[in-house]
Amino acid sequence: MNQIKDMTFEAEKISDAGVVAIVVSYEPDLEHLSKVLIAIASQTDHVVIVDNGSRKDVAGLVSALNDPRLQFLPLGENLGIAAAHNAGIRWAKDRGSKYVLLMDQDSFPDAGMVASLRSAHELLESTGNRVAAIGPRFRDSDSGRLADHVKFGKWRVERVSCSRGEQFVKVDFLISSGSLIRIETLNAVGGMDEALFIDQVDTEWVLRARACGYLTWGHCGTVMTHSLGETRRRIWLGRWRDVPIHKPFRYYYIFRNSLLLQRRDYPCREWKRVDRVRLLQLASFIVLFHPQRLEALRMMSRGLWSGLSTGR
Repeated sequence: MNQIKDMTFEAEKISDAGVVAIVVSYEPDLEHLSKVLIAIASQTDHVVIVDNGSRKDVAGLVSALNDPRLQFLPLGENLGIAAAHNAGIRWAKDRGSKYVLLMDQDSFPDAGMVASLRSAHELLESTGNRVAAIGPRFRDSDSGRLADHVKFGKWRVERVSCSRGEQFVKVDFLISSGSLIRIETLNAVGGMDEALFIDQVDTEWVLRARACGYLTWGHCGTVMTHSLGETRRRIWLGRWRDVPIHKPFRYYYIFRNSLLLQRRDYPCREWKRVDRVRLLQLASFIVLFHPQRLEALRMMSRGLWSGLSTGR
């Protein structure tokens, strides 16, 4: 592993930095990333851009923006989303941050998103709740569709609708992007599982936090535009659904990481049941519809074997 260098001109420790946003970059669209960083910086105290070995000049972009709130942290190689988040979390802890906001390189916050999330987090805590994370609803940048929050149903993930006037709802899952997490909670629960590399990193942390007695919440009134980043195909598998078409290598991590988590003792039974159904549906999709069927099946098989044979 390359030694991580903090190219922040030796920034001094920041007392009570409030919210530090962590944006993980990997071969980003630089023009779009610049807009994302400007938008996030306007709502947070600092933004640390953790770069996973991009060949593109992310450092040059950050320098050109000339904003002291932006800090660049290159990892030198692709160490995965979990390692990048952990590097950003360490940076935030060292600067005395109270919260971190996890963001993808193509997620764009609506105005006032961070302030609303923080206000709701503090209100929940003031009424005795142990908050794992709180996150916004997200709007698909391609379709414009606004997603509902979700919970684990009997056999599948189900929507959690916000009633009129409801500020936030209890949820079972949040995507990592847009999640506001208190540093004290990270100290208690621990950081992200770097062995997972990419898929199920957010799921694993939420399940671990839940096992520690922390609840996850979805904000009803805040929205983030988010790119799902994949081609999607609308198919019938028990119901109509939009299924992402991943590159074949992703199926290795999807199946391996699910099996690794299935073998651990802290994920709840509801998630295990729903995830087994999801894997069966995903395998069916690969067999019937994936444009690179044989390669995707090969990576799926490798993931299954690795998940069964690797230590938990």
